[in-house]
Amino acid sequence: MTQSELKILSGDYTRLGATYDGEGVNLAVFSAHAERVELCIFSGDGKTEVARLVLPEFTNEIWHGYVPGLKPGTLYGLRVHGPYEPDKGHRFNPNKLLLDPYAKELVGDVRWGQAQFGYQLESEDKDLSFDESDSAASMPKCKVVDPFEYDWGHDSGPAIAWANTIFYETHVKGFTQLHPAVPEELRGTFEGLGQKEIVDYVKSLGVTSIELLPIHWFPDDAHLLEKGLRNYWGYNSLGFFAPAARYLGPKGIAGFRDMVRAFHEAGIEVILDVVYNHTAEGNELGPTLCFKGIDNFSYYRTLPDQPRYYINDTGTGNTVNTSHPRVLQMITDSLRYWAQEMHVDGFRFDLGTILGREPQGFDQRGGFFDAVGQDPALSKVKLIGEPWDIGPGGYQVGGFPPGWAEWNDKYRDTVRDYWKDEDGTAQDFAARVLGSGDVYDLRGRRPWAGVNFITAHDGFTLNDLVSYNDKHNDANQEGNQDGHNDNRSLNYGVEGPTEDDSINAVRERQKRNLLATLLLSHGTPMLLAGDEFGRSQMGNNNGYCQDTELSWLHWDGLPASAEALRDFTRRLIAMRQEQAIFRRDNWRDGMLVSWLNPGGGEQTAEQWADAGSTTIGLRLQRQQTSGDDGMWQDVLILFNPHDGDVAFSLPQSAHGWSVVLETADPTAQARALDGFEYVLTARTLVVLRPANEGATHD
Repeated sequence: MTQSELKILSGDYTRLGATYDGEGVNLAVFSAHAERVELCIFSGDGKTEVARLVLPEFTNEIWHGYVPGLKPGTLYGLRVHGPYEPDKGHRFNPNKLLLDPYAKELVGDVRWGQAQFGYQLESEDKDLSFDESDSAASMPKCKVVDPFEYDWGHDSGPAIAWANTIFYETHVKGFTQLHPAVPEELRGTFEGLGQKEIVDYVKSLGVTSIELLPIHWFPDDAHLLEKGLRNYWGYNSLGFFAPAARYLGPKGIAGFRDMVRAFHEAGIEVILDVVYNHTAEGNELGPTLCFKGIDNFSYYRTLPDQPRYYINDTGTGNTVNTSHPRVLQMITDSLRYWAQEMHVDGFRFDLGTILGREPQGFDQRGGFFDAVGQDPALSKVKLIGEPWDIGPGGYQVGGFPPGWAEWNDKYRDTVRDYWKDEDGTAQDFAARVLGSGDVYDLRGRRPWAGVNFITAHDGFTLNDLVSYNDKHNDANQEGNQDGHNDNRSLNYGVEGPTEDDSINAVRERQKRNLLATLLLSHGTPMLLAGDEFGRSQMGNNNGYCQDTELSWLHWDGLPASAEALRDFTRRLIAMRQEQAIFRRDNWRDGMLVSWLNPGGGEQTAEQWADAGSTTIGLRLQRQQTSGDDGMWQDVLILFNPHDGDVAFSLPQSAHGWSVVLETADPTAQARALDGFEYVLTARTLVVLRPANEGATHD
């Protein structure tokens, strides 16, 4: 349609974004400080601006209009007029084509250059200068979508109980790019991830919930492209309603919905890792792509006495201003969109402490937490916070409100240290294995509130944790200065791969020890995809920019040890899922917990205080209830992180004990013991149960 064929009516200010109603499109955009907002309509290839319409109405700080006859598939962008006064926090520049914050689909990529910046890059005044170059030719375009085109049928989420949940963290492209069962044209896409072979594999592991690294639309940073790298992880969102175009297959957005439905049919939840704490626009020297040009002063937190500059609690240049009601509305609208229209089952919030930060600091009764907690839809999905950021009071493990789960880095660090046999770790290890009640047993929170993990996308893989003393991030081209230095890893004698059978044997045993600890601990376990078969990133602990085979999962040509580890992981998950004693739901369920010393008695205060005394045993006993047939009522887990054997005296039992799992020999069959002493070999975890409780778990 041309300019002369289009007219614009007043429209509805309550429907933010571009909404097709069957006869036309309503557009509504929040901007408290703009003076005029223009809708720019483009040709089908996005290269030519064919019409420009001024939104005719301004109601409650929202600019709005309705265009009869406009159809799905239309490409558009915004130009927003207002003051360019950086010293007052305003950065309006109508020369910059802007993305609609509520756009459901984006077409094209940012082509970096002067045009994306509201100021002149070469000016001595930097962001105080004003740039008049037009950015439309090098910007993505928003696309009007048809809200009526997809039929979900009878799809509904599996609604996995928190106590039964096991997260499996992965990456859409990384998981599928090299998978031989995924057609080449679908590799790296949502449709590829939804292939039957992929879903069946995830199902076969026994995990309940696949957690995807960010899939909201994000650009590749200019400095990465200059190095021949890309933003692989995606923690740089710009479109909170639009899926990343790089993951769309032939079916477009419908492919995402097909993927969700495929996992739901298999009884698996889909969790999204979301980044609402900052955007890709950076600080005062960053580009003008969306929020900065629509209403910078409202969307971002700026220094109170110097609004030219941004509060940088995220370490990325800017911080989204969740204290503003319209910004908070945008975030909750986005969450509801993904939960209700895309059928997502939950969210993991990157740098989640940011969302609870008000001007006076972090507040678990802040606006965001209150809004989500009372929302009839959002309060029912899984909510997982990454409870830290770099701002003041930014470390909030245990500080999120009831109803939330949190990534528990205390668990990660302690378990890593313990299996390195660090002195003085036993008592803290004991707390972590029992669900970190010292952190989460408050205000009715349950053991599942702590998400236990040993590895995640950020840091070493499980294989690399036991293969490298130091990070090896040279491929990132930052002089190996990026990534964590505090890895709590150990290479056992050789840095990286080795043909030394004795070192490889120790490494494989340590992988099993770490996995067994994770999956038999109380709390909610999270497994990093590929750890079940020993995936390596060759010592790179910060693969954020490695959209290469270094980060992708390799499926072919795996060694025998990989299949053995995968079988062991499946066995552990099955044991956890079948036996409620390992997945405690309530701190006050009557379970008896005893920590034992190798001499056979309960740990004393003196023994806990003995820094070198790290070999310990955990006995769990639960009362039988109706419907508990086949459930274990008494379990003993022995932990020996020492590089040496330890004789452990077992508690007296009328019929003795049976060994059901040994990390020293993962293929060993269950067997009854003679007597009440068990020699724990070096670096071993063992699970035992009374010999009279019926058939043992194979």
